[in-house]
Amino acid sequence: MWLVPFSQGSSRFDLSRKPSTTEPPIAPLNTLSAMTTEVALETTLGNIIVELYTDHAPKTCTNFSTLAQRNYFNGLIFHRIIPNFMIQGGDPTGTGRGGASIYGEKFEDEITPTLKHTGAGILSMANSGPNTNGSQFFITLAPTPWLDGKHTIFGRVKNGMQVVKKLGLVKTDKEDRPVQEVKIVKAYVVEKSDYI
Repeated sequence: MWLVPFSQGSSRFDLSRKPSTTEPPIAPLNTLSAMTTEVALETTLGNIIVELYTDHAPKTCTNFSTLAQRNYFNGLIFHRIIPNFMIQGGDPTGTGRGGASIYGEKFEDEITPTLKHTGAGILSMANSGPNTNGSQFFITLAPTPWLDGKHTIFGRVKNGMQVVKKLGLVKTDKEDRPVQEVKIVKAYVVEKSDYI
C-alpha cells in the first residue's frame, strides 16, 4: 500500500477539537465503550498515544482499536518511513502488501471533507485505492494535502509527537524501509485508569 503525492494545496482544520459524540461506534465487535477514544503504541523508540475520531470515522476507529485490543499490532515493524512525509505500519507481513481488517480483508473509506492532512501527527489509513482499508495506517510528519479525500483520517497523535519525529529520522534504504527495524512492541486501548 503506497501513498503517492498527487498535487499540492493547503487547508486548515482545528485538530485540538475533541470528538463530542456519545454514540457507540458502528459494528462494535469488542467490549470497548463509546468513551474509549485513545490507543497507545509502545514502540522501540518510545510511546505514542493517538486520539481516535470516533464521530468522524466510527468504523475505522472500531477496526483500529479492536486490532489493538486483539494484540494484532504487537511486534509489527514500521515498514515504510519517508522523512518529512510519514511513517507507516500495521502490516503483519512487513511488506506493505498485507493486513486485514476486523470486517474481512478490506473495508470502505470514511472520508470526512472537513478533516485534512494539515500537519504532523495526523493518523490515517494506508490503502491501495478507494475502499481498500485493512490494518495498515500512517502518521504524517508534515502537511500532506495531496492525500486529502484519498485516505481516511481517523485520529491524531495526542502524546508522543517527539517519538513520531524520532521515527521519521530513522535511516532507511532506497525503498524507504528502515535499515534497523523499529517496532510496535505493544498496542492497547488506553483506559481511564491508565492515567492514574
